[in-house]
Amino acid sequence: MRAIEKQGYTTPTPVQAQSIPAVLSGKDVLAAAQTGTGKTAGFTLPLLQLLDQTEPTKRGPVRALIITPTRELAAQIDESVTTYGRYLALPSTVVFGGVGIGPQKKKLKTGVKILTATPGRLLDLHNQGCVDLSKVEILVLDEADRMLDMGFIHDIRRILKLLPQQRQNLLFSATFSHEIRQMAKGLLGTPVRIEVAPPNCTADNIQQVVHPVDKSRKPKLLCRLIHDGNWEQVLVFTRTKHGANKLTKMLEKDGISAAAIHSNKSQGARTRALADFKQHKICALVATDIAARGLDIEQLPQVVNFDMPNVAEDYVHRIGRTGRAGLEGQAVSLVSIDEQKSLAGIERLLKRSLNSKIVDGFEPDPNLVVEAPAPRAARPSRSRKPAQPKRAQGRNPSKASEKGSQYRRREKIAV
Repeated sequence: MRAIEKQGYTTPTPVQAQSIPAVLSGKDVLAAAQTGTGKTAGFTLPLLQLLDQTEPTKRGPVRALIITPTRELAAQIDESVTTYGRYLALPSTVVFGGVGIGPQKKKLKTGVKILTATPGRLLDLHNQGCVDLSKVEILVLDEADRMLDMGFIHDIRRILKLLPQQRQNLLFSATFSHEIRQMAKGLLGTPVRIEVAPPNCTADNIQQVVHPVDKSRKPKLLCRLIHDGNWEQVLVFTRTKHGANKLTKMLEKDGISAAAIHSNKSQGARTRALADFKQHKICALVATDIAARGLDIEQLPQVVNFDMPNVAEDYVHRIGRTGRAGLEGQAVSLVSIDEQKSLAGIERLLKRSLNSKIVDGFEPDPNLVVEAPAPRAARPSRSRKPAQPKRAQGRNPSKASEKGSQYRRREKIAV
């Protein structure tokens, strides 16, 4: 409570008000809530309370395991555990790939009670005998739907086999999709089910607007919006890593401090870019969808969809980076003519139309049309590799040798 007070929190969010008592009662929990509603505190606070009540010694095996899909989310959850548990004798750490494994091994040797991890690095450390998961009492799967999307289901199954049968399981997800319900069946007993918002809805406190614009003019329009609106902090989403790098250079050329964050960047570069953005050292953080989930940036005022997402559901997660914890936020989408189908898909998902506004000087060219994709060139038929010549059976080796040389000559001509 001292730690919570120090953070300035006085009232729990709806998901916290429902999940905290359920976790404290020792029950399994299946929770779905839209992004930005405080899910992390919903499980870290009661988890710390439960472990603190029964903690015999500082040293020993891991007692609580939190698994997340991305490195950034893992680092954030560990930061929350450290913040909320600052007055408790419950050592914690985080492990993920992309950085040296040595320091992580060293930390685990000192004895860790709460471990936050991404699946791949956790399995690496277990295979090297660096982490004991046989005494885990509480398992948390955070952003479970994202883990399924990213193909971590097999790693999750391997990790579950390393854990004791008797444990408390907490599964947090943005939605209750069919796949999540199937996962919950095999993992949870009779869980407390928590759902604080309809699936695929966006927070009411996020002002959403669409700016139709030609694709080639998107960078200039983004620069105009940043300059004219005096935006000090904006998270910009692109579809590709190359696009993120290219846009970052364009923004910097226009005098806007920017950095890119995507999976081709080293973990050190990603961590620095995110830290600089949070500390207002840079104005624009340009990201691919790796940053669409879980990132908690306090009081982020603007999110821009420079490219519309490939999957409509990702729109909800992207714009959920703003308007967090009840604050106001703005989500701007720059939509070119070839992205109208993506926009229509998003509007179907949200069950409403988004406000569209053309910016003066950036009117779309009415003569532009969506080009049909070029037909694929027919693949040249691949001839079967000729069968290898049989080995001579000894009757006439010279003939066999001659046949072999003829075969080799024919093969050379064919190649």
